[in-house]
Amino acid sequence: MTNKPPRKTLICALPKGRILKEVVPIIRRAGIEPEAAFSANGDRRLRFKTSDTTVEIIRVRPFDVATMVAFGAADFGVCGSDVIKEFDYPELYVPLDLGVGKCRLVVAAQAKDAAAEDPSRWSHIRVATKYPRLTAEHFAARGVQAECIKLNGAMELAPSLGMCRRIVDLVSSGATLQANGLVEIEEIAQISARLVVNRAALKTYAAQLSDWVRRFEAALDG
Repeated sequence: MTNKPPRKTLICALPKGRILKEVVPIIRRAGIEPEAAFSANGDRRLRFKTSDTTVEIIRVRPFDVATMVAFGAADFGVCGSDVIKEFDYPELYVPLDLGVGKCRLVVAAQAKDAAAEDPSRWSHIRVATKYPRLTAEHFAARGVQAECIKLNGAMELAPSLGMCRRIVDLVSSGATLQANGLVEIEEIAQISARLVVNRAALKTYAAQLSDWVRRFEAALDG
């Protein structure tokens, strides 16, 4: 008689906001249909049942998805490659690029100063960003020392208020930069949403989680 592998209700962490609208069709094609309350306007719950009794969804801030999965509060989830790179948790296994939530991480400065900006001549820069680790590593790779001012939002205000000359932030259309008198100076990385899995959970619940990875992969072709 062989022991069956353990089985449990898995927790899937999904990000609130813009990415969620693009991710929901993928999780539905993968076989996860959230309960009606998940899409109800004004519902403040963070945890939801799904059509699959072995999967529940938690809805958290994009930056928290990676942490929730890395520390085992969730077994798998979806978050941006920017978050994955910023935290660099060894506990995360990243099997799939979902090809949605695409944007870019860039350096930007005030439009009036753009003509004088030459990244090849930088030796030290001060930037406002919510990605201090990713930013510092990017510039250190070419010998530039980056002094990062950590902000969680409204980075676009920093140059006009005299905090710094440059910011590092995500852009998609560039409309927010333009509205705040900023222009892109340099691209750091292309960003997209990824499927992330807790490595310890993958070992313990290998059959369940491997099956979900395959389902998500099939959903991308659907």
